[in-house]
Amino acid sequence: MTHHHSNDPLHGVTLESILSQLVEHHGWQEMGRLIKIRCFNFDPSIKSSLQFLRRTPWARVKVEALYLQYKEQALKTAPQPPAKP
Repeated sequence: MTHHHSNDPLHGVTLESILSQLVEHHGWQEMGRLIKIRCFNFDPSIKSSLQFLRRTPWARVKVEALYLQYKEQALKTAPQPPAKP
């Protein structure tokens, strides 16, 4: 049995998880500033945003790109384990 590893960094990550992490990190106001879509700026919620993003490919691509930037930055700033002597 072989295991296939996806090269897609978003493989296995749900849109709901992506959106929740971004909102937790940035907040709705910053999300609305970074990605100018109505569902982030007027009465924002995870539910309404997910509905919009699932129907609007260009907006979903922007959210996914922001998530990848966020994860890349988090990796750069994560504490590194001490070097072994």
